[in-house]
Amino acid sequence: MSWVVVAILAAIVVFIICGVRTERRNTTDRMGNSVIKTEKHFKVTKRCFLAILPLLLIIGGCISAIPAGHTGVLTTFGRVEDKVLSEGVNFKLPYQTVIKIDNRVQKESFVLEAFSSDIQQTSVVGSVNFSVDKTQSQNLYRSVGVNYYQTVIYPRVLENVKLVFSGYTAEGLIEMRTVLSSKTKELLTAEMSKYGINIIDVNIENIDFTDIFTNAVEAKQVAQQNKLTTQTEQEAAIIIANTEAEKKVIAAQAEAETAKIAADAEAYKVMVEAEAKAKANEEVANSLTEMFIEYTKIMNWDGSVPSVQLGSGDGVYPVIDIPVDTGD
Repeated sequence: MSWVVVAILAAIVVFIICGVRTERRNTTDRMGNSVIKTEKHFKVTKRCFLAILPLLLIIGGCISAIPAGHTGVLTTFGRVEDKVLSEGVNFKLPYQTVIKIDNRVQKESFVLEAFSSDIQQTSVVGSVNFSVDKTQSQNLYRSVGVNYYQTVIYPRVLENVKLVFSGYTAEGLIEMRTVLSSKTKELLTAEMSKYGINIIDVNIENIDFTDIFTNAVEAKQVAQQNKLTTQTEQEAAIIIANTEAEKKVIAAQAEAETAKIAADAEAYKVMVEAEAKAKANEEVANSLTEMFIEYTKIMNWDGSVPSVQLGSGDGVYPVIDIPVDTGD
């Protein structure tokens, strides 16, 4: 601000000097002699406004406007000051220089060649998102300069991507893009923090392999698909066979169960009939008497006599049929 005051005072002095004019005119003194009299008086002329030009130049050199999302690094004859200018209008000395540092999120793309753990060459396309810490802008400019991406970020991106890729086989890289990005970001964040650079994200956007490897992978996938189809067909045939066998077993079990039920029913029928007959015989036996037996014999006798007859002992003697004369 002292420079602005000095500039204003200097402009006022120049303005006054430019407005002061000296005039000479002839006059007569008391004795009647002719003399030349010099007089100075102030009059605003166009030359007076010339004093405003250096004032404007000095004031303009003391003002620095920092756009949104940036900080200003102040240098005095090339020496970086510790002061960081924030967004908006800032005052500086006319001989000081302001370098604007972008603190917004920036994106830079990269293309590189990397090798997998099984020595397969890959072409990698990706991008890195980063930002500069506002409080570290002057340190970044002092140690690196304004081309910090090309100077420190890009070389470390190349190195870390190659390092991460070397830990996986070529086939593993195909499905590991998220993990590759995460590990690269982790390594890069640790290295860039000392410069005041924040690594927001690292994206592995595309991985291309050589034609030989791509054809080999496609052939392998076709073979695996054919193998899977064959296994599926075999498993389906086994399932069908097992189902048919289970059906036969179930039918045999049902037939055996039916036979068992029929046999049980027949046995039960025989048992019931036998029990009924035995009961009937028992009832008949219980109802027999000597007189009933004799009556039954008489009723069932056909009039013939036996040819033999048991004696009182063990002997058997014949019965002789003697004809009877009836007198006819």
